[in-house]
Amino acid sequence: MIEGNTAKKVDVNEQKTSKLPIKRVLAYASTDTGGNLLYCTLTSFIMYFYTDVFGISIASAGLILLVARIFDALDAPVWGLVIDHTRTKWGKSRPYWLWLSVPFGLMVFLSFLAPDVSPSAKVVYALITYILAGIVYTGIGTPITAILPNLTNNSTERVRLNSWRSNGGMIGYLITASFTLPLVSFFGNGNNVLGFRITVGIYAVVALALLLFAFAGTKEINTKSIKSIPIKQSLKAVKGNWPWITLVLAFIFYWLGNTARTSTVIYYSEYNLHNKNLASVLNGLVIFQMVSITVLPFIVKRFLKTHTQIIGFVIAAIGQVIIAFAGNSASMVIFGWIVASLGTGIAVTLPFAMLSDTVDYGELKTGIRASGFLTAIGSSFCIKLGSGLGSFIPSVIMEKAGYVANVTQSAASLAAIKFCFTWLPAIFFIVGAIIMLNYIKYEKNEANVRKRLL
Repeated sequence: MIEGNTAKKVDVNEQKTSKLPIKRVLAYASTDTGGNLLYCTLTSFIMYFYTDVFGISIASAGLILLVARIFDALDAPVWGLVIDHTRTKWGKSRPYWLWLSVPFGLMVFLSFLAPDVSPSAKVVYALITYILAGIVYTGIGTPITAILPNLTNNSTERVRLNSWRSNGGMIGYLITASFTLPLVSFFGNGNNVLGFRITVGIYAVVALALLLFAFAGTKEINTKSIKSIPIKQSLKAVKGNWPWITLVLAFIFYWLGNTARTSTVIYYSEYNLHNKNLASVLNGLVIFQMVSITVLPFIVKRFLKTHTQIIGFVIAAIGQVIIAFAGNSASMVIFGWIVASLGTGIAVTLPFAMLSDTVDYGELKTGIRASGFLTAIGSSFCIKLGSGLGSFIPSVIMEKAGYVANVTQSAASLAAIKFCFTWLPAIFFIVGAIIMLNYIKYEKNEANVRKRLL
């Protein structure tokens, strides 16, 4: 503990006088650009791809998503432990962007391959490829957050880095959200299977290049002073870390809400509004998230991060309510989506930076700095659990209401689609805001925590 804290003190003093070079900032931002380019394609379109392109029933698609979430409950903590026990000349986290970039691109591509096999074989194939794509993504995504405490010890600089990273992620998401369906139509020319294959293949190549740039351009500090942590100690790092527990719960509800809206937008546009192209327009408006992300570092200088996070949740919920009352007015749907996007831009960004603060709290509380384990569950696990259930829950509701792909929907089915697209995300966002109220007392003690760690 003495050596680690002494080294940390040196870095704090150094980083108070200078910011990280822009190359490192851009390299860190590219991690989420590449990751989101593929993973957001997977989470946003896989349920629609399974039901309306690959020909799997919505009940089977929901089952695939549920089983995959069970695996996610296991692989996120495992990846965190692996990172905490990694020691290389490149550091603890960044080597995984080199080692797993190719497997990541390959597995997401295979998830959209849609081989011509029997109905039962389709379900098995989809299940295996989706699970493997999720496992490899966790190996890519966990280091993105786990590395942040080891890029800088300055809390303000962490927020800056995370804002750049989030904007990079928004660029990745913007590309897949806005251009996936048009590209599928362009390359497929009526053959959606071929269209998805080519589109996702292009995304995979671009993501590979971005992750390799991230590996080459980032640098971890104090890796020599950070010793591998026994598994038992990593588990102990959770004990009594209530700010971490609070943040994890709130973040899960964010991903539940956001994925519920993004995974059903195409259904709502096609069946409720009879305008499938509107889905691409709405997804493209995610660019408004970048507005709130860009101004976020300035906001947190004036307000508590907790209050800002709660505001983000509330704005997102208000946007969803506006959409619920928009009826068939595309302009009002667009307005509500923009409002919600401004809120989700805040709600998705802050938790990553705040996780680094909970690592500090955990070290003070237990004497264990398990950054990999804590951030793995706090980021990758939350993303995968929330995004998985955020797709699974709507699939169950829609299946119970009688949804059948590529046919005129019943009144009950249309009502279920509308509920899943509007009210369900709003409910999840409000629950997340309520949970965050518990974090205020811990944030007010952050300066004292860092002072005691020096």
